[in-house]
Amino acid sequence: MSVTILEHDGVISTLTINRPDKLNALNRDVLEGVAAAVEACIAHGTRCLIVTGAGKAFVAGADIAAMATLSPAEAQEFSELGHRAGHAMETAPFPSIAAINGFALGGGCELAMACDFAYASTKAKLGQPETKLSVVPGFGGTQRLLRRVGSAMARELVYTGKMINAQEALRIGLVNAVFEPDELLAEARKTAEMICANGPLSVQACKRLVLEGADLPLPEANALEAKVFGECFATADQREGMAAFLEKRPANFKAE
Repeated sequence: MSVTILEHDGVISTLTINRPDKLNALNRDVLEGVAAAVEACIAHGTRCLIVTGAGKAFVAGADIAAMATLSPAEAQEFSELGHRAGHAMETAPFPSIAAINGFALGGGCELAMACDFAYASTKAKLGQPETKLSVVPGFGGTQRLLRRVGSAMARELVYTGKMINAQEALRIGLVNAVFEPDELLAEARKTAEMICANGPLSVQACKRLVLEGADLPLPEANALEAKVFGECFATADQREGMAAFLEKRPANFKAE
């Protein structure tokens, strides 16, 4: 049985973490599967990826049974593997939506935060409980969490290791919306379709601007935006998009 399942439906792809008997806990095979799925989506021409979990969990965390006896060097290598998977998701040339159907704890919360944004089921539970095991988040939790919810809230969640429900995650900005369990994937799909109806080159450019501009001083980030805005006007899709608007018809984008 594959620990990750990648399915393509046109330009929308779905990645399912598939270890339901272990609540989809992240081990080496899963992390390598996530990175491989991103590469496969790039080759396929995916324009939006939905990430979810099989069974009653999104990802309940990293596989503690596999980690318990790691040496310091092995633990660092495992952390670096998790960072590579998260980096692959974060820097992919297409947006990704985490559809959090259940537990998203530790590495699961970190995987969700490596996606562009997240939707949650009313049954979702999120958190970074690593301090309860006397370790720190290892797959980007301390860094992405503060960028997602702010420094003070991130500190509280990481220091206490507490678990929060979907509504609290929505309140602090960790997820974008909360849906009933049987609506979650359909709502994620609706948003993916909205994204894919837009100019693919401009969506890619927006993702790059958000990533590259986040850590730049504002004047430099704005200068980068102006540069990329100008570059859009060298594309056939820009001409098509504006012509379609003026002619009051749907645009036919070709990523050109």
